[in-house]
Amino acid sequence: MSLSPAVLAIGTALPAHRYAQEEIYELAARYSAFYRTERVRQIFMNSDIDFRHLSFDINEFNPGESLDDLHRRFHDNSILIGSEAIRRCLASGGYTGDTVDCIVVVSCTGYLCPGLTSILSKELDLRKDIQRADLLGMGCAGAMPGLQRAYDFVKAYPDKKALLLAVEICTACYYLDDGLETAVGNAICGDGAAAVLIGMSEEPSVPKIRGFATHLEPALLSAVGFEQREGRLRINLSKDIRVLAGDLSQTVLNELLAKHHLTKDEITHWVIHSGGRKVIDNIVKVLNLSDTQLAHSKHVLRHYGNMSSPTVLFVLQETMARSRPHAGEHGFMLALGPGLAAEGAILDW
Repeated sequence: MSLSPAVLAIGTALPAHRYAQEEIYELAARYSAFYRTERVRQIFMNSDIDFRHLSFDINEFNPGESLDDLHRRFHDNSILIGSEAIRRCLASGGYTGDTVDCIVVVSCTGYLCPGLTSILSKELDLRKDIQRADLLGMGCAGAMPGLQRAYDFVKAYPDKKALLLAVEICTACYYLDDGLETAVGNAICGDGAAAVLIGMSEEPSVPKIRGFATHLEPALLSAVGFEQREGRLRINLSKDIRVLAGDLSQTVLNELLAKHHLTKDEITHWVIHSGGRKVIDNIVKVLNLSDTQLAHSKHVLRHYGNMSSPTVLFVLQETMARSRPHAGEHGFMLALGPGLAAEGAILDW
């Protein structure tokens, strides 16, 4: 087998505060009569989410927190769990920080300047000649363009390695109003970070990245993302996403299968972003998959919720750890996000 860009190592990290879904619902209901309605309660309790990790203590939460408080939450916790995910990633493969020639960081839940690539390079004592790229505003799909930038770097410099970090502090965007969009966001979003190291490999034990595909629907630009309200980030999350997810996934899958001369039956591992229960159900229906084939996506949703960009990398880690793919098997990796964008990739073992 020839050398190909591959996922050499992977690591994830979460905030220390872990709460049951009922506890998170009760927090919102404590401060909003709208959340005390049965309709909103059912959104939380029928989400197929049991637990999520948050970057604040719900017993100390202050609904009147300032913009500075929100910014500080993103700053402190993105560095905390981002650096931990990177350390775990490198340690899992026996690598050190000196191995990293390029770092790409993806996030949409906060803004820092200098960016996280610079901050984490200092935090982790990475090399002073490291190449850097901060990718902002790509939402839940962000890990895939980030992965492609790391892939491009390794293709251009085959003797080098690139590190991708996807980190989101969704609680830095915590927003309460009487909108169902924000209720859904508060019912499914959690905090998390995931890092992968990309480099050339021919080893059958690591997933090789064969190629990528993107499909944009510009007419649905406002369907998902964030808007600014008095300086605060408020989620936009159209209900149309859950019924469009399957068709968008099918479009990207078909393009990748045709380009790489594969059939759907040759895909053994389905690494699908855990966007929410109804999103997963729609993908299962349209792609004619079984619940077992999306078991890892469902597991990540149940235990962590939708962490935005890191989520699909959590699913990849779960796939590698639980399914233990064999040489010769193929995977389809997919995430959906603002744009409206579907971002996919084919993986080979």
